[in-house]
Amino acid sequence: MRLTLGISTCPNDTYIYEALVQGLENSPFEWDVHFADVQTLNEMVSRGELDVAKVSAQVYPKIEAEYACLSCGGAIGYGCGPLLLSSVGNVFCPEKPVVLPGADTTAALLFKFWHKKTGLSEQKIEYALFDQVYRSLRSKEAVQGVVIHEHRFTWKRDGLYLLQDLGAFWEENTGTPIPLGIAVAKKSLGVNTVFQIEDEIRKSLNIARKREKLVTPFIDKLAQIDDPNVMEAHIRMFVNDFSEEVGEKGRASLRYLWTLVKG
Repeated sequence: MRLTLGISTCPNDTYIYEALVQGLENSPFEWDVHFADVQTLNEMVSRGELDVAKVSAQVYPKIEAEYACLSCGGAIGYGCGPLLLSSVGNVFCPEKPVVLPGADTTAALLFKFWHKKTGLSEQKIEYALFDQVYRSLRSKEAVQGVVIHEHRFTWKRDGLYLLQDLGAFWEENTGTPIPLGIAVAKKSLGVNTVFQIEDEIRKSLNIARKREKLVTPFIDKLAQIDDPNVMEAHIRMFVNDFSEEVGEKGRASLRYLWTLVKG
């Protein structure tokens, strides 16, 4: 069976899915792979363009009629949330816009969760692709923005200021891990095929975990940053036991998030 797969180029995704993309032994599937930023993947899935994809957790209520949430292959964890950064100092400026990495990203929702909980006044928000958010902060074109992925590890080096760890705020206020991303598959594929897809993702992850080196040429080529230490740190932070099995704690975090989305 030939299926379409959408994942990002971030090291945690390429680490989990590399063996699957390269072709697992005796696999019933062949994959047409689309690499894109998470906001683009969210939009593609919203249009039903992908059979299987890694998407932002917060987008699921919008697509649950057509897609099943898989029990593996996502990004849930502790101490791994997006960061609200400033380019000019360590004080939040309510009068200045905040740049978020896509309207449908979990990072955007976590910022709004923090903003509402802290009782701040109405905030002007702008959106850009995640790497553009970071570039605009480095150039001081933007005063404040929310960063994700590899840039979580480079902000100190680049002279930026931490205003709020949005993941830590989530954990403190909900008592659950941070539900960043999930893998989904079209329900129309059938229950048995969806189970097979989950099995393939777990096989791919287990192959990665048995390798001596975390970063392979495949991961290195696709990453948006060329520092192998950052890639390794990225994988260690975002790939964990929740990646293999969401489990009850992971499901609790997703339910809480989806309650916020549904209002």
